Amino acid sequence: MTWLLEPPFHSHIRRSEYHFSAPLPRFRCSALPPEPETESLVLSPDGPKERRRIVRLAWEKLVRWSRSLRSRAKTDVLERTNKIVVLGGGSFGTAMAAHVATRKSQLEVNMLVRDHQVCQSINEEHYNCKYFPQHKLPKNVIATTDAKAALLGADFCFHAVPVQFSSSFLEEIADYVDPGLPFISLSKGLELNTLRTMSQIIPKALKNPRQPYVVLSGPSFALELMNELPTALVVASKDKKMANSVQQLMASKHLRINTSSDVTGVEIAGALKNVLAIAAGIVEGLNLGNNSMAALVSQGCSEIRWLATKMGAKSTTLTGLSVTGDVMLTCFVSLSRNRTVGVRLGSGEKLDEILSSMNQVAEGVATAGAVIALAQKYKVKMPVLTAVARIIDNELTPTKAVFELMNLPQVEEV
Repeated sequence: MTWLLEPPFHSHIRRSEYHFSAPLPRFRCSALPPEPETESLVLSPDGPKERRRIVRLAWEKLVRWSRSLRSRAKTDVLERTNKIVVLGGGSFGTAMAAHVATRKSQLEVNMLVRDHQVCQSINEEHYNCKYFPQHKLPKNVIATTDAKAALLGADFCFHAVPVQFSSSFLEEIADYVDPGLPFISLSKGLELNTLRTMSQIIPKALKNPRQPYVVLSGPSFALELMNELPTALVVASKDKKMANSVQQLMASKHLRINTSSDVTGVEIAGALKNVLAIAAGIVEGLNLGNNSMAALVSQGCSEIRWLATKMGAKSTTLTGLSVTGDVMLTCFVSLSRNRTVGVRLGSGEKLDEILSSMNQVAEGVATAGAVIALAQKYKVKMPVLTAVARIIDNELTPTKAVFELMNLPQVEEV
């Protein structure tokens, strides 16, 4: 017996909107015997037993594929890397320094920091006393306040300085940066006055338009990286070989690294998700419930998609780690700095009080206004993210923002 299943949504999709180049598939289900030379994955009347067999075969095939690829994986990048420099002594910079240091005991990992107390703590006690006083760092992590010494002979540079301070910081150390030194940016956001991303800030500040550049992003809390919990990130570069090199350098048993060529999509998503996380925190602080949270985050994801695609982002990026993954983490988990700001705003605290009590930067606060300016440039309406910017500017209360958003015209979902 053979029958056809038509997709139930077939008649409701506008083909031009979703760019289907061929008719939607018709799914054929058949109870006929399988071909002799191929093993059937069609369920038989045996039920649960056959289902378990199918699952086992699928898993075994996945494991064989994984082993085959791992056996061919290159490790030469890590082998020939002798020194890495991390710019910044914050939580994520420290976590990255610790991670790459554990990849190879002979690797020299230099952290360029400004705080002399942090520098002394790392070198003498192997702890970052400010951010990770309970986590011992590998002995091959060395801190310094000397930019020239830190950068001399480095094979890779991890940039972990907050976006709003990056230009001035890089201009100060530009004379010590080798023009071929690959920069791996860990910073997320937009420069407030110029609307520039890190891929634009770094070459401009270093006066080298050809400075090798990679952006690293995805759902990751520094604390969980320090605890070596399973994590997946994405590295994006216009230079595919460079992205693959960073993948080899960083991938480990507890850290997966995907590669991408979509620098724009990864960077814009990383900036916008911080603003959305503030909105999610406001919903939590106002105790608006789970329905509201789901609706708000869904709308925010649409707004990220609208702007990112206008700027040239790829659709695969928008459903990957740097968008969907990072949004889930920053909007729903209490460790998120930006979400925490939103929760406290929703609970009635003043922004100045919130920021003065934090020892880390919540990039979404500074980024919000820049995001809206960028949206205006590309003629994209962003109701939720605009509301966040208005709240941060103290021109709208969280309660009033919810009222205004709920009273927007009823529209078709796009």
